[in-house]
This record gives sequence, structure tokens and C-alpha cells, in this order.
Amino acid sequence: MFKIKILSLPGLTQVLSMRTHIILLFALSLITFSCKTKSDIVYFQQVGTENSQQDIPLEVFNYEHYIIPDDILTITVTATDPDAVAIFNLPAASFLTSTQVSVTPNLQTFLVSVDGDIDFPVLGKIHVAGLTRGQLSDLLRERISEYVDNPLVSVRVLNFKIVVLGEVNSPGSFTVNGEKVSILDAIGLARDLNIYGRRDNVLLIRENGGKKEFHRLDLTQPDLFASPYYYLQKDDVIYVEPNKVRQSNASFSSNKQFNISIVSTVISAVSVLTSLCLAFILRK
Repeated sequence: MFKIKILSLPGLTQVLSMRTHIILLFALSLITFSCKTKSDIVYFQQVGTENSQQDIPLEVFNYEHYIIPDDILTITVTATDPDAVAIFNLPAASFLTSTQVSVTPNLQTFLVSVDGDIDFPVLGKIHVAGLTRGQLSDLLRERISEYVDNPLVSVRVLNFKIVVLGEVNSPGSFTVNGEKVSILDAIGLARDLNIYGRRDNVLLIRENGGKKEFHRLDLTQPDLFASPYYYLQKDDVIYVEPNKVRQSNASFSSNKQFNISIVSTVISAVSVLTSLCLAFILRK
């Protein structure tokens, strides 16, 4: 008579126990990697619950953008007599579309050369690199006063751009209208850090004099507000590093995931066979 050799009850119990342990171990690893502590995700952790003040250095508080080469400026001159200052304003230009001329003229702009100069109507070449908007406005007002009484000069920087990369919800390049943009403004534009972003080691990349500078910022500490790098400069790059959880998850290659799938399939097959054997024994 044909006989089937089956596992004894202790053997079956051992196989089931092994399968249970594997499942529990896998679930525990997921829970461990998914858990985050308060110190990993909370900003400004040392700020007290009561009202307090933070002393901010004057150079940080009074931060202003200094004009640099490749800045794009709009400069508008006004006075009581508009005709008197017309020669100092670039004419507004209309641009062509595929079907018609735009009805809304655009102000022409000044591109700061690699030498830090602009060519201004009547006044000629003016060195503007290293000046703030206010300083350039005062300089032009003084020069134009030789031709017009009490002129008013407005200067704006149009191409103030920053880049936010890494573990944020909306990475990208952002052009902002103002010039006083903080690291928190940049993070807000990128819709905050995600749960995998390191808040204690954010990297700031800045170009200064043709060289790259690298600075680390800790968003969990309140002394961030006193940092000389709290306010950003044009073309700054912010990079948010992934935490250990993200790095651990990324270490699993497609081959390893395939191997895990095979192991899971084998365990499931063994479980089914074990259940069939157990049912056969119980029927005996």
C-alpha cells in the first residue's frame, strides 16, 4: 500500500512557529523604520513655552542684497515734470505674439555685465556691482539731479532665484519678488520638509566670487535666526538630506526585493503544504 511520510506534530509546530517569527520580525522592522521621534521632526526645539526674545545681530537684521553681475534691474525715474525725466527712462517695449502685438508694454531692463556695469541713458556706464538697491538709487538720484530738480529713482532686482532640492514636498527653482528671503521662506515655497528630511543638517550652497561655499544649518535650534546665512542670496541652493530611514529603504535594490518576493512565496507554499498535512493527520 502507498504510504505518505508526513511530519510529526512537533515538526509541524516548529515550522509554523518559524513562519510566525519571520512575519513578526518583518513587521517589527517596518515599525522600527517608520517610527520618528520628536527630536527628528520638530523645529526650534529649545524655544521656551513662555514669551522670550532672541537677540539678532544687526548685520543679520539689516540684511540687504548686494547687486552682482548677471542681475537684471528695472530702474524708473520720476519727477514733478514727467517730461523732464523721460530721457532717463528706457521706453516700454511691446512684444509680438503669434497673432498680434501685446497691448501691455513691458519695462525694459538693465543687465549687469560681468564687470558689474550697466549702460544708463544720458549718464553712460555706471558701476553698480557691490551696491544695494538703496545705494544705487541714491547714486542715480545725485547724478540725475544735475539735470532735473528733485528726481525720484526706484530700483528693483527681477531675477532673484533660489533652488530647493532633496527631501521636501515640492522641490524646484523659485523666483521671488523680494530680496529679503530667509531659509524658512525657501522651505515654505517648497511646501515644507517631508517626514524623511533631516532638519538638523540642511545644506546651503552659495557662489561667492566664483567659488562655491557650503554651510550647514540646523532648523531644530533657535539660534538659526542669528545665523549670517539665515537670509539667502540670489542663486542659493538649499539641499535637504534624507534621514537614515530613507537611506535604509533606498539600500534595497530591485534584486533584493525580488529575492524577498521569492522567499515570501516559498514560505507561503510551505505554509499551505503544512496545513494540508495537518488536515490529513487530523482526519486519521
